[in-house]
Amino acid sequence: MRDVAIVSVAQTDHVRAEPRRNEVEMVQPVIQAALERIGAQISDIGFTCSGSSDYLAGQAFSFVMTLDAVGAWPPIAESHVEMDGAWALYEAWVKIQARQADTALVYGYSKSSPGDLPRVLTRQLDPYYYAPLWPDSVAMAALQARAMLDSGAITETEMAEIAHRSRTAAESNPHAQLKGSPPPEELLAGDYVAEPLRRHDCPPITDGGVAVVLAAGDRARQWADRPAWITGIDHRVDSHNFGARDLTRAPSVAIAARNAGVGYGAVEVAELCAPFTHQEKILRTELSLDDDVVVNPSGGALAANPIMGAGLIRLGEVAQRIMSGEVRRGLAHATSGQLLQQNLVAVLEGDS
Repeated sequence: MRDVAIVSVAQTDHVRAEPRRNEVEMVQPVIQAALERIGAQISDIGFTCSGSSDYLAGQAFSFVMTLDAVGAWPPIAESHVEMDGAWALYEAWVKIQARQADTALVYGYSKSSPGDLPRVLTRQLDPYYYAPLWPDSVAMAALQARAMLDSGAITETEMAEIAHRSRTAAESNPHAQLKGSPPPEELLAGDYVAEPLRRHDCPPITDGGVAVVLAAGDRARQWADRPAWITGIDHRVDSHNFGARDLTRAPSVAIAARNAGVGYGAVEVAELCAPFTHQEKILRTELSLDDDVVVNPSGGALAANPIMGAGLIRLGEVAQRIMSGEVRRGLAHATSGQLLQQNLVAVLEGDS
């Protein structure tokens, strides 16, 4: 196995709507910043991979237009995943492991504001039994939250406390969309959006993007004083049939965590992609995280949720804390699909 690390991270200042710029104009400064921070040019990159969604862009092969933000001359080796950018990072990591590249640029982005996002996300569902019913993503999450509450796995007070902690932590994140929160008891006085979910239990609709640079071995050490080495990474999928699943669990998370080697050492920080408050509790349980682990110091997806970029941001947030020397070992989680159906877990470590 080759030693592969994240050596640079850049992201947008996430907003509810970005009406002045299209996807290319939004993501180009982020890609440029990720390269400039390590003194690299696109000619230094051996492989480029992106994560986005044609449904959000409203056109087929929408990722092709964002290659204008990369600069495809001289010709580049490029690929794309119709998923969160975290899976683009996984593809790039495999490419480097296969020695088809030594460096990679990975980015994920979305403009979620133009359409009706909860209805757009119904297109992720089973096309025969679920999607024709058009159940929006918030209603689906409410079913999962109800199952959690009825099983005694969580309380509405705990959900409010998660929202309060996450958005209070986001006050120190310059890129966060939602910063600060009323106390939990005030949150609990709010109306339901889709019972038992209140507004604070749901992620914001976000326009934004993120880019990271990967490098192997000596090149990583040249580009970063303290690279964030990816020492384990794995992704797994739970059943597409939600009726066949226990919605209070996400066994694919536990499997991915075991394969990524989460239990081989102490985890100091964990960035979990939990768009809804109750999902953080599911993830913490499946990952067997101790109470002393700092979870989502960036605010997580409850503070900014650019679809197709939120998971890659989690890897970037952990990497930045390792590169700065704040922590030595961290965990990042990404999800794609609805109700934690598809999950990726990565372990990142700094040099001793």
